Amino acid sequence: MAQVRIEPWHEDDLDLLRQLKSPDTRKHTGGPETDAQVIARHDRYVHFADAGQGCMFTLVLPDGARAGSVGYWAREWREQPVYEMGWAVLPAYRGHGLASAAVRAVVDVARARRDRRYAHAYPSVDNPASNAVCRKAGFTLLGETGFEYPPGQMMRANDWQLDLTAPPTEG
Repeated sequence: MAQVRIEPWHEDDLDLLRQLKSPDTRKHTGGPETDAQVIARHDRYVHFADAGQGCMFTLVLPDGARAGSVGYWAREWREQPVYEMGWAVLPAYRGHGLASAAVRAVVDVARARRDRRYAHAYPSVDNPASNAVCRKAGFTLLGETGFEYPPGQMMRANDWQLDLTAPPTEG
């Protein structure tokens, strides 16, 4: 299993977020953002946990390198309160199981809250890597759906669901 830990998003993670918002990393999620958008997103990430609706984390390797982000946040989906989950890994660290390990760690955090039955992830149907992360992390594919992301832009996504009340699965 990949060696990665998650740490709550920190003020010092702005450079990491700038790297994660590159055209390559954002090609399945609406494209790159302006620096002003990245700075606003960073501020939301830093203060996100304060609202009690979820949390963003940094993927940290054993040598201290910061390799990506992962998080969960409350939303309504089909008239049901759920957690949405999302992640991104820097290109240099992809293909080593970091995203799957980090998503499993975040699922454990969300599961411990005991306030939502399900978590969902909505990767683009054209993003085989993120769909594989869902499968490896124990999510069940419910099917394809229209999904608005970024706001105002519809994308074709797969709706993956994980039952937070079920015992954790081995990945």
